[in-house]
Amino acid sequence: MWSLFTRDPLKEFAYEVEQELPGIENRSDWQFCLGKHKTTGSPVTILKFPIAERNEAQKKRAKNYFKTLKTMKHPNILTYIDGIETEKEMLLVTEYSTPLKVYLQDEIERGPRREMAISWGLHQISKGLSFLNKDCNLVHNNICISSVFVTENGEWKLAGFEYIYSAKENVDYGPRLSSLAAYEPPEGFSGVRPPKAKLAIDSWGLGCLIWECYNTPITRSNQLKDTHEIPKSLLPVYIELLSTNVKIRPTSLKFIELCRKNRCYMDNKFVDCMLFLEEIQIKEELEKNNFFSSLSSVIDSFPKRACTKRILPQLLNAFDFSNIGSAILPPLFKIGGLLETEDYQKYIVPCIVKLFSSTDRATRVKLLQEMETFCQHLSADIVNSKIFPNVVNGFVDTNPVVRENTIKAMIHLSPKLNYKNLNEELMKHFARLQSKDDQGGIRTNTTVCLGKIACHLDPRNRQKILISAYTRALKDPFPPARQAGVLAIAASHHLFTLAESAHRLLPCLSPLTLDLDKNVRDQAFRAMKCFLGKLEKVSEDPDSITEMEKDVNVGGVTRGSSAAASWAGWAVSGMSTLTHKLYKNNKDRTPPKKTTVNKPKSPEASRQPDNTSETRTETTTPENVSDDESECGWDKVENWGNMNDSTEDTENTNSKDGWDDEEWGDMDETANDGNDSFVETEGNHNTVSSYNWGQDVNNDDFFNSLVSKDKPKKTLSKSTPATNTEKTSWESNSWDTENWDPIEEPPADDHKKKMIEKQAERKRQIEQKRAARQASGAMKLGSKKLT
Repeated sequence: MWSLFTRDPLKEFAYEVEQELPGIENRSDWQFCLGKHKTTGSPVTILKFPIAERNEAQKKRAKNYFKTLKTMKHPNILTYIDGIETEKEMLLVTEYSTPLKVYLQDEIERGPRREMAISWGLHQISKGLSFLNKDCNLVHNNICISSVFVTENGEWKLAGFEYIYSAKENVDYGPRLSSLAAYEPPEGFSGVRPPKAKLAIDSWGLGCLIWECYNTPITRSNQLKDTHEIPKSLLPVYIELLSTNVKIRPTSLKFIELCRKNRCYMDNKFVDCMLFLEEIQIKEELEKNNFFSSLSSVIDSFPKRACTKRILPQLLNAFDFSNIGSAILPPLFKIGGLLETEDYQKYIVPCIVKLFSSTDRATRVKLLQEMETFCQHLSADIVNSKIFPNVVNGFVDTNPVVRENTIKAMIHLSPKLNYKNLNEELMKHFARLQSKDDQGGIRTNTTVCLGKIACHLDPRNRQKILISAYTRALKDPFPPARQAGVLAIAASHHLFTLAESAHRLLPCLSPLTLDLDKNVRDQAFRAMKCFLGKLEKVSEDPDSITEMEKDVNVGGVTRGSSAAASWAGWAVSGMSTLTHKLYKNNKDRTPPKKTTVNKPKSPEASRQPDNTSETRTETTTPENVSDDESECGWDKVENWGNMNDSTEDTENTNSKDGWDDEEWGDMDETANDGNDSFVETEGNHNTVSSYNWGQDVNNDDFFNSLVSKDKPKKTLSKSTPATNTEKTSWESNSWDTENWDPIEEPPADDHKKKMIEKQAERKRQIEQKRAARQASGAMKLGSKKLT
């Protein structure tokens, strides 16, 4: 009857046993099992001792184990969580771990990483043993492979406390298990001897553990003489540990000192890294910064589990609570590559999102440079809502390094951008960079990047965006930018209709066959041959036009994109490499002299009147573009000002680079200037303060025209006006940026002359009145002036 009112303590126990773990068979009185928490489901290791099935000596050892594990707290000793003792059994709950035997057989990596992991594991066991021997004056008396466990983060923990006793006492726990007889030292396990001699038993056990780490569990004591698998750097210390003279055997602390000497067993980068992480809380900021900066170069040789479970948490902690900045990024991304997708989303992605909001330029540049390594792990929602809004700030940064790397990062981000961010927001920034940026290399890279992401643009706007941008690049004073425009056209030829190719692209390419730069001329001929070949094929077989234009209205990555890129020599590892190759041959040449009136001009300049004034005039097109065509920003004619209001003309700017000028007279001089800025973008950058960012802010501001209330000025086109009756298909397209119809408005120079003439006339009138007064003589008081 009373059994109805009694409670079973095991039912109220918070943990439950699942299955028995292999690796400890017949080497311990305890059964090692896998368990979990009943509520949270977190895994644990449960040691189970069936009381009814054991004798008194075993029960005594079990209670010794239970008491020692519960009271010992040390980083290198298996962590106790909970425990219970009933009439039937004792249960000991510890942190989740794996027997060392199973770890060495199934989980540890092979090669140099294995030796690194073992060296650090022996270092940890030796520290735990030193704590017992030196600080607690205890003899473990059971150091072997079955007394060591490995946690989830790769840490080796000491257990197996059945036979532990105080060095000051002589305790007999009865006969040992027969499987442990091979570990008995020459002097035996028991007997009356000095405390130091008792501690030497653990040194012998440490030597046995070393042999088992590189071989198999010991079954006979004479196996210890086979040293073929022991590393040569460890062999001298190993021999001392197994000496028959107890006075020669080094203690566990001495063992660490001997192995940490120069070129010894534990003198490696992995042990150095682990020791630094153990003391990172007391390190100075400079030491932390140097450590994380050098970590990236050696982390590839470290064991994977240590990287993901031990080093990564320290990197995340340093990111949250220190000012290390960009130094943690390289190792962070390298370790992130070892994680599963779920873990990457949990640990790395939040850091990336937070880092992109940083105002530190070094951090932002490093993130942009590493975009390729982590972009694949970012979801489209994260990219559009949290990453892209912070990345686009780099387009307007005053530092050219930030702008350049922001452009490069778009190659990896563009496939995940939504319609608005890709076809509207990004294109506005590209339009501004391509037309306004004073760095030739950045303008070149903008065209290169646009050619690479062209296949991702929306087909409804793609042709007008690309044609406007590419033809503008063909007029750039910087030769590599013009060459990039030609290559981009060639790489994107499958995205244009044959009508667009014949009416708009070929007429733009033909002037470049007379370009001053031979590389530009060569690429122009190749591109024209490509388009002419397609047109000739369709002329012979009109039915093939469908096959030719199959990719024009297809969104996303098309089959022809990679082939075209290969044909044009487009797909290179990086855009800086491309622009460097485009201009590296010109860097060693003598800078070209300024073009004089007597020297022949470029094709564009030869068709335009000379202008000796330093002030260049810009051109605008008289036709207004509809609202639906102006959302992306590329459809604005030569002026890139107002993206949203097609009815307002933007204010002209007198740019030093002459990007919007139709007069390309001093081509050599302009190209030389662009080369200097390009080299600077490629290599050594000046400080931010060295750039004259403060001048002409209103003129260079891309969005200035959005809020400007002044009536914009218009300038005359310097091209030959076309009659209304002779309009061709090239001129009739409202998207056409090459429509050079005249604008019947006085140019800025004429307006200035009229103002000067008006002031001179006013001054002349004042002088005449003054002379008239002087001629009439002095006026008398009270007299009346007759009129």
